Amino acid sequence: MSGFDMTAWSQAHLVAVEEALQAWVPADAPARLGEAMRYAVLDGGKRLRPLLVLGSMEAVSDAQRPAWMTEAAMRAACAMELIHAYSLVHDDMPCMDNDVLRRGKPTVHVQFGEAQALLAGDALQTLAFELLTPTVSDIPPAVQAQLCGSLARAAGHAGMAGGQAIDLASVGLRLSADALRQMHRCKTGALLEASVVMGALCGQAPASVTAHLLQFGQALGVAFQVVDDILDVTADASVLGKTVGKDAANDKPTYVSLLGLDGARAEAKRLAEQAHSALDHSGLTHTQALQALAAWVLQRQH
Repeated sequence: MSGFDMTAWSQAHLVAVEEALQAWVPADAPARLGEAMRYAVLDGGKRLRPLLVLGSMEAVSDAQRPAWMTEAAMRAACAMELIHAYSLVHDDMPCMDNDVLRRGKPTVHVQFGEAQALLAGDALQTLAFELLTPTVSDIPPAVQAQLCGSLARAAGHAGMAGGQAIDLASVGLRLSADALRQMHRCKTGALLEASVVMGALCGQAPASVTAHLLQFGQALGVAFQVVDDILDVTADASVLGKTVGKDAANDKPTYVSLLGLDGARAEAKRLAEQAHSALDHSGLTHTQALQALAAWVLQRQH
């Protein structure tokens, strides 16, 4: 990654994503709904998924890309973050994980009440698809449809929602390594995979390249969850920004409970190496941002 400044790259893109979210998440939705939506999304979070979208689009296109590709990627990046935010709002509610801390502040249902949190999550989910289908845009309709389909599949019964259902049904059970991996490929990995694929769609990547990027996203998605399980045991809540130790307290199957702490760390390293290998075999030459994001997933402390 000689000559690539990841700090400068990520800071520039994070500012752009934050500005877009500020503009696109409405403050004027009725009865404080907009306030709850913005509370859930703005000024917090790692923005890993948007960065993956943007990094993937840049990896498969060049500096002379048409303006619609840049617009499509930013819309896809923000749509992905809205889906992620809605999932956190609902996951934190008493009927699910019953958590009170998220991104270093009270969860949405604590701040606004359960009914408003439920509505805020619903509104964020639908807003994601509004962003992908602007009324006036040069983004080709076929690309808009592909982006909507990719996001819907990643968020629905075969992706994130299905993974959360498996997670809730697995409390107190000892899952095999394959079953645990499948649960997390759905619950956490599906959105990370889709982030990479949606970036490739925005950049009009050929199918052969997209296949390697999908492999990258799959390995990265599971690696992220393995590290999440490790941090739930080792991190401090003030650093992590959410409650720690809740998986063990709720008797949920994790990579640490299955493999032990050292085994989980080894698994995270293996998956990160698998992700890097997929990029190496993609034939792409501008993957520095994606490589750096994969390294961050392995080394992150929050």
